[in-house]
Amino acid sequence: MISKFLGKLKSILFKSAVPTETPLKKEKKQTKSAKSSKTKTKTKVKTVNSKKNIETLTSLPGVGAKSAKALYEAGFKTTKAVIAADEKDLLAVSGVGINLVKKLKKLK
Repeated sequence: MISKFLGKLKSILFKSAVPTETPLKKEKKQTKSAKSSKTKTKTKVKTVNSKKNIETLTSLPGVGAKSAKALYEAGFKTTKAVIAADEKDLLAVSGVGINLVKKLKKLK
């Protein structure tokens, strides 16, 4: 008898429960999704720009795809930055050797 009463009480309580998602929560979720779509486009633009910058670094003599990527990741974003850099800074980049540094210094 008590179990029947508790069963009915539960059914009444759960039927009249307030929906968990209010209109305010829906608005917040929409703004979050709008923000995430903006960041996706920014990320695409950044990857396209980085690819272009890496391609321009390969125009330097002796710089291939791997060394261009290493230079870009080390902070040398343009060919001018690579040419103007100190020898020690260039040698600190993995994949860049003394022969490449000599070729780049001839460009000054």
